[in-house]
Amino acid sequence: MSKKKKETKPKKAKGKELKKLLQSSILDILDNASGKGYSMKQIIKKLGLKKRDDIKQATLLIYELTDDERIKELKNGSYTSNRPVEELTGIVDHVSSRFAYVRIGADKEDIFVKARDMGSAVDGDTVKLEVLPTRHGDHAEGKITEVIRRNRTRYVGKIELSKNFAFVVPDYRKMHQDFFVYPENINGARNGDKVIIEVTSWAEHDRKPEAKVVDVLGKAGENEAEIHSIMAEFGLPFKFPEQVEKESEAIEEGINKKEIKKRWDFREITTFTIDPLDAKDFDDALSFRKLDGGGYEIGVHIADVTHYVDMKSELEKEAYDRATSVYLVDRTIPMLPERLSNGLCSLRPNEDKLTFSAVFEMDDKGKIKKEWFGRTIIHSNRRFTYEEAQEVLETGKGDYAEELIILNTLAKKLRKERFSKGAVNFETTEVKFKLDEKGKPLAVIPKVRKDAHKLIEEFMLLANKQVATFIYNYKKGKEKNTFVYRIHDFPDPDKVKDFSVFAKQFGHNMNVEEQSISRSLNKLMEEIEGKPEQNILEQLAIRTMAKAKYSTEAKGHFGLAFEHYSHFTSPIRRYPDMMVHRLLQHYLDDGKPLSQNEYEEKCVHSSEREKRAADAERASIKYKQVEFMATAENKVYEGLISGVTEWGLYVEIVETKCEGMIRMSDLTDDFYEFDERRYRIVGRKRKKIYTLGDRIKVRVKKTDIDKRLIDLIFADQVTKKTFED
Repeated sequence: MSKKKKETKPKKAKGKELKKLLQSSILDILDNASGKGYSMKQIIKKLGLKKRDDIKQATLLIYELTDDERIKELKNGSYTSNRPVEELTGIVDHVSSRFAYVRIGADKEDIFVKARDMGSAVDGDTVKLEVLPTRHGDHAEGKITEVIRRNRTRYVGKIELSKNFAFVVPDYRKMHQDFFVYPENINGARNGDKVIIEVTSWAEHDRKPEAKVVDVLGKAGENEAEIHSIMAEFGLPFKFPEQVEKESEAIEEGINKKEIKKRWDFREITTFTIDPLDAKDFDDALSFRKLDGGGYEIGVHIADVTHYVDMKSELEKEAYDRATSVYLVDRTIPMLPERLSNGLCSLRPNEDKLTFSAVFEMDDKGKIKKEWFGRTIIHSNRRFTYEEAQEVLETGKGDYAEELIILNTLAKKLRKERFSKGAVNFETTEVKFKLDEKGKPLAVIPKVRKDAHKLIEEFMLLANKQVATFIYNYKKGKEKNTFVYRIHDFPDPDKVKDFSVFAKQFGHNMNVEEQSISRSLNKLMEEIEGKPEQNILEQLAIRTMAKAKYSTEAKGHFGLAFEHYSHFTSPIRRYPDMMVHRLLQHYLDDGKPLSQNEYEEKCVHSSEREKRAADAERASIKYKQVEFMATAENKVYEGLISGVTEWGLYVEIVETKCEGMIRMSDLTDDFYEFDERRYRIVGRKRKKIYTLGDRIKVRVKKTDIDKRLIDLIFADQVTKKTFED
């Protein structure tokens, strides 16, 4: 109930004015009661009335409002609101222990819900809620009335044992309650172990949620336990089902002559792969030959996974369920069993391999003169690492130097054309870790992208674009062909404006007019290259963009400036590429358009699995960053303020790209106030200002492996609290 509306009766209000104010106040009290009933005496008390005449008038008004059915009397004699209640359905985003938001759909404002109005709902649950008359800032306020579907029933956390009971503190940051575990449900766990729990009863009123331990992962803080906890947290599989492994082992290895006759034979044409040093699965290769009449024939050859995976097999079901390989810091969780991913389908050198290809005849300006799509057989002559290919490009010497140099020249022309048409040049800085034999991080190493990486990228982009364009335009009748596209919507103009304000804090100006956004973003990316703020602004620019996803609607790709785009080039690690291969072959065989609804459902599933994989990968990186920074508590680092909130300053450490927080409670030299509009905090007494983009010196105060958090303090800050922590 709003305190401002609690006492609305002016001292000198008379007659009709007083009646109107009393009536409004009574309705406010009951409308804001969230379905709770108040007795006559309680209503009078909340109105703050003392005079007998005022109390009498309020009593009569309550009877009048009841007669008019604006309020209703309950069986126990109390009164409650009779206003129509708007009920909505949405998904809980439990951002804080004090409150949550409920997302009710695209283009609709989230509903704010206080913790006391959550019932037993937790993050990710699908719920019903009623909208209250109160508001929280720009958001309507609501109360959850029913949990329709639980998002998850299993959690990962650290168990804390007591004599007669145990608690599990969940790792998941948006789970704000501990779970009570009875002794008989501990399942052999020891104090401090990482465990997986199954919820047995959800929190109701003041009761804690209860759970039982279903698996013990190991001692918290140890690499295997922590990585397994991340896998369990995101529902990632630990192994393939036995039947799936059996099916993969039963696949015949040889390639018969009948199969070869169906395919374009590239085995005599120069072909090679370029991949990371530690790659085990090679799903793409390039072939190259000069044409007699001038120009070049360039083949983009992709592992023909669908030749080996039958649509009705358990292999297929498992690949669809996983939808993507997941790359954690110390391991890969593959979409397909090793027999396929690293064996049959991997385009290893000096072996005949079945492929699905996009073949282009190009002139020396990079223009396509002719294209062909279909099944092929190749024999890779050489496996290059990116480093080896880069050395050839830089020195002009080594295996296939002429071919690599020509391909690189063409790739640069393709790249230049993309940017001229409005593609956005995002060169994000990724990190990798040097690990010891126990998985402990020894160093954080930024990944560097050079011409060899960009060469492969451009030809993969070309194949993906041309396959999508070919199918979009390939019609036998009037009906449109169902296909799986990779789409990327135009960014939200408001988000772009907010980002431009952010960039300005670093001294960079942007033109946010719709037709200039991509050009302005590219100019910014050039300006920040090599500067400390590069990583922060690149990451924020990506967050500003709409999220790319899979769809049967050909909506185009803003970031790449392609009208039509798909994923054709990585079927070993992405299920959508398998769908694309099957659909492409279906239409090449003059098949009729397939069910759009069926494939749209598969697109949605694949997009969700892709997000899960990205979240798990980020969590594993964050874990290793926290573990690495835990060994450097006395070192002084240069940092950039990457975020400003009411609870503290987010700081990205320039050297390691790790992000930590200086908590407001640790700023002991003054009382700082949050200036949301200007992205800064200001000291009340000394007027010291910390703002977005400021360069500061910091030290690690403490790290929390379980929550994957790094707490920082200013380098020159020495307090009693710091050493006690």
